[in-house]
Amino acid sequence: MDLAAAEPGFEAWLAAGFHGDMHYMAAHGTRRLRPAELVPGTVRVITARMDYLPRDAAPDWIDQEQARQQAPGDAVISVYARGRDYHKVLRQRLQRLVDQLAAAIGPFGHRVFTDSAPVLEVELAARAGLGWRGKHTLALRRDAGSMFFLGEIFVDLPLPVSTPVSAHCGSCTACLDACPTQAIVAPYRLDARRCISYLTIEHPGPIPVEFRVAMGNRVYGCDDCQLVCPWNRWAQRSPLADFDARLGHETLLALWAWDEPMFLRRTEGSAIRRIGFERWRRNLAVALGNAWRATGERAVAQALAQATDAGLAREHIDWALAQRDPAAESVSAARPAPPAPRAG
Repeated sequence: MDLAAAEPGFEAWLAAGFHGDMHYMAAHGTRRLRPAELVPGTVRVITARMDYLPRDAAPDWIDQEQARQQAPGDAVISVYARGRDYHKVLRQRLQRLVDQLAAAIGPFGHRVFTDSAPVLEVELAARAGLGWRGKHTLALRRDAGSMFFLGEIFVDLPLPVSTPVSAHCGSCTACLDACPTQAIVAPYRLDARRCISYLTIEHPGPIPVEFRVAMGNRVYGCDDCQLVCPWNRWAQRSPLADFDARLGHETLLALWAWDEPMFLRRTEGSAIRRIGFERWRRNLAVALGNAWRATGERAVAQALAQATDAGLAREHIDWALAQRDPAAESVSAARPAPPAPRAG
């Protein structure tokens, strides 16, 4: 499996620093581009996709999602993260496929990946004929849009090679135009440092001030480039109960009321848990600041003012309260001080 043609573009992307704090993108060198170096003995890569749109998604689900983004008090969680953690679901199903193949042909060398190693998933999917790389850099299919996960099985079997499909983005720039932070800096080129999905999930530090207003009420991920893509009118609903929404219809204030034990309980088995409680509070604080500016709802300011968070979230809470001056100042003045560190 030769991905040499993708190497110049990938290296240029790294050189531009577009990977941000995702240092693992650069840490594995050429192994990301050369499957046989990552898993010695690899001859082919089996690539699979799995739809994740919930089973009960309404016919006008895109309109509903966009309407929710315009409701400042609602919390927006990326569709893919509302159900069970896809890493677990897809890995189990790929392993089941491996077991079935082994039962049919005998043992063979293999390794399963689900966004868990230095693998160029979209490049492999495009070469396997599962779709083409859209201008937003995600894999696209004419009959399924982009609302699906990708997974891979590296094998030592000389399987037939699939034929890639042609691209069908044409002159459309809807994804570039819709990105709230202009993270898609050119067709097929994403600056992750500007991407709300990156900022709310991968980025470990403070959200850059220049992007906080653009985050709106998005607290985990961002689907904007997918919601405007014409091909997602044909997005397929998953047949699996795993991707039925466990979260995704809450208000910001309801989520802000969670303490850490509640966060851990409610996100058990979810991809959301991996960002941890502190980043979760950081993201919510920014969204609440945007809601406070937009609505002037006193309950929002009071909830922020009563927070005793320290560390990463504290700066974002202070920023949030300052979004509606001078009223915010009187509320902020009554805010209790963060608890003092415990001795010992």
